[in-house]
Amino acid sequence: MAALDSNPRLRLHGVMSDDKPSLHAAYALKTPADNKRLYAEWAGDYDRGFAAREDYQLHIHTARAFVGAGGQGPVLDVGAGTGLCGAVLADLGVGPIDATDISAEMLDEAMRKDIYRDAIEADLNEGIPVPRDSYSGIVSSGTFTHGHLGPEVLPALLRVARPGAQFALSINAKHFEALGFATAFDNLQAEGRIEHLTLTPVRIYGDLAAGPNKDDTALIALFEKT
Repeated sequence: MAALDSNPRLRLHGVMSDDKPSLHAAYALKTPADNKRLYAEWAGDYDRGFAAREDYQLHIHTARAFVGAGGQGPVLDVGAGTGLCGAVLADLGVGPIDATDISAEMLDEAMRKDIYRDAIEADLNEGIPVPRDSYSGIVSSGTFTHGHLGPEVLPALLRVARPGAQFALSINAKHFEALGFATAFDNLQAEGRIEHLTLTPVRIYGDLAAGPNKDDTALIALFEKT
């Protein structure tokens, strides 16, 4: 974990992508390296460009679902990006909040919002470098949206959650069955690792959205670690 109270800037030195930052380019990502390149370019314009233009709403639904289920801090915002979901959580009185993301540039933008305690640059496929049982809440909005992360990373999230921790994970509806999330959740329940699972469908974008993805939906998975 990188404590950024005194130095809230992270750097990633890499090669820029040939693809222009866009929703289409994000959906086409294949590898962690692709993610880092694209989001390094997109970070500075993500909020006022993509999120505002496409009337992005998923982070609001996810944060409200977490709070509605009784979630509280300390919280880990997984795939925090520029901090959209964390900002809603903070406005709802949740804290402290830590941010983790594969993109150092996105975390740089997130820390500018002055809502996070710490920032953790991490690839979920390789785990999260924090002690076991660190958090009372785990929130993720958009991380399981593009289809390049599947349920294989759920154990890494469970490891850093305390017994009884509340989870609120948004998962693109198109990928939920295709990538095996339904089976993974069934197995975790059968193994007694999670309980009280509910799946709530929500629209990812608002009424002002346009383009081929404007009607995309997600499922917000609410559950608790046993």
